[in-house]
Amino acid sequence: MKPLLLSHFTATSCVGRGLDATLDALRHARGGLAPCDFERADLDTWIGAVDDVDAQPVRADLADFECRNNRLAQLGLVQDGFDAGVAAAVARYGAARVGVFVGTSTAGILETERAYQRRDPASGALPADFHYAHTHNPYSPAAFVRAYFALRGPAMAISSACSSGAKVFGSARRMIEAGLIDAAVVGGVDSLCLTTLYGFNSLELLSRRPCRPFDVARDGISIGEAAAFALVERVPDPPATLDGNAILLLGVGESSDAHHMSSPHPEGLGARVAIEQALASAGLGANDIDYVNLHGTATPSNDAAESRAVGALFARTPCSSTKGATGHTLGAAGALEAVVAALALREQFVPAGVNTTQPDPALAADYVLASRDTRVRAALSNSFGFGGTNCSLILGRADHARR
Repeated sequence: MKPLLLSHFTATSCVGRGLDATLDALRHARGGLAPCDFERADLDTWIGAVDDVDAQPVRADLADFECRNNRLAQLGLVQDGFDAGVAAAVARYGAARVGVFVGTSTAGILETERAYQRRDPASGALPADFHYAHTHNPYSPAAFVRAYFALRGPAMAISSACSSGAKVFGSARRMIEAGLIDAAVVGGVDSLCLTTLYGFNSLELLSRRPCRPFDVARDGISIGEAAAFALVERVPDPPATLDGNAILLLGVGESSDAHHMSSPHPEGLGARVAIEQALASAGLGANDIDYVNLHGTATPSNDAAESRAVGALFARTPCSSTKGATGHTLGAAGALEAVVAALALREQFVPAGVNTTQPDPALAADYVLASRDTRVRAALSNSFGFGGTNCSLILGRADHARR
């Protein structure tokens, strides 16, 4: 595939708002998980909530979109000058040539939960101020981002469980390569809600402690929330004019093994196919990858399956899961962790896996326990979802890609 430029990127999660806060937390192995105190959730678990999401309503002209999920999206869009970067892209290409691709798993389902709590006691009717299409509808975060920037290009929501925020990169790439658009806002946003918390609790997947990916004592996930975005564009012509520190999307791999509704293939076959496709599309070998950001959910079966997929291709490549710091942000995870990979490339370091203290010796992984400065020229980011919806992304530095 032809590389794409990540001209701007940003991330907001429980470890902080924007790249500076995120980088500081990653460098110092500081997590943002806390005991669950989410509204009406009586659960013995830990969550990764973003501070003060509800403090700022969505922009007045977008009031129909008012919900926690879109407030979180808006909070993410205004970090790191991202909104200004999109405005500049619109000025270059035109609003009709900039697409929107947003991953989510539940969108604003919290707003529906609250609406049901306010049903008319006599008729059961939902309150008149409830706007399903602009809040709960899975397309609503993509529609919100499109409206926020007054874009007129194609827009879509990707809802493929935990790979959603990674698959948006593949959708944007195909649209750009087809000549339909010149740039795209891609990302993921998912916010805390009772459906998610109690749903994963019913599957007995929630840990009672901060999650410990790839640890010998791992016993489940911690749910988080996040908004992460990138602006992807064609690489300038000639490419030599590109800053060597710029970050490029080099490869995308996707697969669907459909092994089970909620469990990965035990040998990680679908995950391995996605990784191999990403390498092939980037024109790279496994030895060219300097860091792997694992999907690493901290459940016994998921980490074991991913270990088999990674171990079959990589020998001693440093890897870690940042979900120990941020929690599993579900539909936003792929985008958040792509931004983490971009930060590792830009800052030349490998982030530690927070909360993991004793990597499971049965897992084939060179798991990083302490963040360290090192050469990172190309990085792989894995995202694997329910139903075997797998996606792997390869990001690289422009100076390395030219060589």
